[in-house]
Amino acid sequence: MAADVKSQKKRGVLFDVDGTLIDSSYFHAMAWWQAFRREGLDIEMSAIHRRVGMGGDKLIQSLVPDCTDEMQEDLKSAHGAVFSTFWPTLRPFDSARDLLAACSDAGLAVGLASSAQERDLDVSRHLLDAGSSIDAWTSSNDAEESKPAPDILVACLEKLGVNPEDAVFVGDAVWDVKAGAAIGVPVIALTCGGISEAELRDAGAAEVYDNPQHLLEHLETSLIGKLSGRGQGG
Repeated sequence: MAADVKSQKKRGVLFDVDGTLIDSSYFHAMAWWQAFRREGLDIEMSAIHRRVGMGGDKLIQSLVPDCTDEMQEDLKSAHGAVFSTFWPTLRPFDSARDLLAACSDAGLAVGLASSAQERDLDVSRHLLDAGSSIDAWTSSNDAEESKPAPDILVACLEKLGVNPEDAVFVGDAVWDVKAGAAIGVPVIALTCGGISEAELRDAGAAEVYDNPQHLLEHLETSLIGKLSGRGQGG
């Protein structure tokens, strides 16, 4: 993290990573599906995908309520192993890097509020190749409770030195919207993770765009533009 973030940047934008900046939601769904199959559990792919964005512990509990602690650890381990085989296939969404740079150039602190495993986040950060545009980031190691609890957002805001009322969160899942609402941070939702605009708005998303490129095209009039003081309203 840049040493001078806390002293110079008082407003900031938090970004979820998987499904928001990196096109990985369906790979996570496939990895979970294979993990469940290894344990003899036949879970529908659609049910898994709708829960991607939750913390792994909550995803498992939601789908397998009677799961033992031992099985949960086995499932998490299997998911991580399978997902790592997809690393060479992952790519950032178009304009993801440019979006991060534009937010930084607007004078906003930029944080990656991710609850991914640290090794997966390292891969994503390498793919984004956003350099100094990113001021801070979090991984699953930074939160006691996973989304939709807001712990990850709180941890990222603390690293940036930004208050919730001076921040916007960009995510792709209903769980991102709920996490933001829990601490009063408005959420811009993107549909590129596979969740519909209607569902995201019903969950409380303040704005919805198709993907990072679509948001970048409307940045000046978005909540991010207004936060930076460069927006033109609307």
